[in-house]
Amino acid sequence: MSALSEWLFGADGLTPHGFCLLWEPGLIWLFAISDGLIALAYFSIPLALVIIGQRRADLVFRPLLWLFAAFILLCGATHWLDVVTLWKPLYGVQGIVKAATAIVSLGTSVALWWWLPKFLALPSPEQLRAANAALRESEERLIHAQKMEAIGQLTGGIAHDFNNVLQVVIGSLGVIERQLARGRAEEIGPAVAAIRKAASSASNLIDRLLSFSRRQTLLPRVIEPDRLVVGIEDMLRRTLGGGIELDLRLGRCRRNVVCDPSQLESALLNLAINARDAMPAGGVLEIATADRRLDADPSDPDLAPGDYVEIAVKDNGSGMSPDVLAHVFEPFFTTKPIGRGTGLGLSQIYGFAKQSGGFLRIDSAPGKGTSVRLYLPGRDQPATAPEEPAAMAVEARPEACAAAPCGKTLLVEDQLEVRLQIADTLEEMGCDVIEADDGTEGLKVLESDEALRLLVTDVGLPGVSGRQLAEAARAARPDLPILLITGYAGKSLDSLDLASNIEVLRKPFTLDELTACVRGLLARAAAAG
Repeated sequence: MSALSEWLFGADGLTPHGFCLLWEPGLIWLFAISDGLIALAYFSIPLALVIIGQRRADLVFRPLLWLFAAFILLCGATHWLDVVTLWKPLYGVQGIVKAATAIVSLGTSVALWWWLPKFLALPSPEQLRAANAALRESEERLIHAQKMEAIGQLTGGIAHDFNNVLQVVIGSLGVIERQLARGRAEEIGPAVAAIRKAASSASNLIDRLLSFSRRQTLLPRVIEPDRLVVGIEDMLRRTLGGGIELDLRLGRCRRNVVCDPSQLESALLNLAINARDAMPAGGVLEIATADRRLDADPSDPDLAPGDYVEIAVKDNGSGMSPDVLAHVFEPFFTTKPIGRGTGLGLSQIYGFAKQSGGFLRIDSAPGKGTSVRLYLPGRDQPATAPEEPAAMAVEARPEACAAAPCGKTLLVEDQLEVRLQIADTLEEMGCDVIEADDGTEGLKVLESDEALRLLVTDVGLPGVSGRQLAEAARAARPDLPILLITGYAGKSLDSLDLASNIEVLRKPFTLDELTACVRGLLARAAAAG
């Protein structure tokens, strides 16, 4: 037998444990191997508990977890010492370890019984599922109630404002009828003017509602924010009045934005009006532009990281309380006196920002003023000169517009009364009008051999839509001027490339506006030809 075998299996080297195990080598190794494996397991379990405790900071009973880890670690140490003392009589060390194990075991036992009621009070998985289901049901009821309240507020505001508009129209029509019956036709002018003003108010109200719902028809252009702000500086100063100082902080914006310039101007004017009303004793309105690089924000999942242009409008007025601030984007919510506002200004700006791919942020506190920051996606490219509106083009080139030939014009409109009004206006301009009451009939004319000089079509048509007609016309007749008329196009025009021979006219429009758009299109077509 070798020296190693003698040491391992010989009876002379064994401690008094050998008497207990009858000096049987097989029995001795059974105990040694078993205690060694138990110690190995006991050493691995605390490691797993430590990892769980570190990575799950939300655990309710973490101190008890550390107690169990210490207890199991000491138990493993006692088993390991049982193996060692088979050959080495380290009974003093073993006693100390056993004493420590006893203390920790007692503490763990007391803690376990102390926390046992709390353990038993923990909900079972079934109880958690039931509680979550009840919570979801409660949240759905709350959301439904909030939606109904918002719809009630919305419909109430619409009813109030439209009843005022209808009252003006109906009352004015009554005045016109009476004056005509009395043979005083020359005295109906004020009533007609009142109807026109009421119609304009209704049109603005519809535009704001569509803006809030992100369903308005936008005419995006590449614009320089600084140039746009400077362009409306005089209008802003007139809006604010003499008691409020306008402080423009421009020059820090190098990017352009793609949006509807008229809607951006309207947003800035609305914010200026709100700031003016918040500073009745005077103050300072600051408008600043800057380039911003925004990263993803876990608290705002709707925020897309990227490059933005920030247009900040700050005042030092009365500010808003947190309760008011929580409702500022709701339609028809306003803190102004009755008759001073519709409550659609901020909701319109909110919808415009969202529809343009941006977002809005408001910071305010009572007595500390309000800061409204409008973020629009930025583009690193040279600005293109903004296209002139058709009406301005007409004024700038009257001789070109008057000389522009009209020729055969395809008019596609499913509403008879509207179609007759447009047709009469086009005929007064010298156009030879071909009428179609739906997109299918219009498409047949486009596919025929008619020598068309102009296409005027509504967007929302039954069957073939106005968007589809425009695309068919561009494919078959690339140079044909196209005027798209829309009251509500949804998202059908979002991806349409508005080339120089395409214009969009929003309903409701005046016949003069229609004439200006048509003349502008024909003039550009004549110049290009």
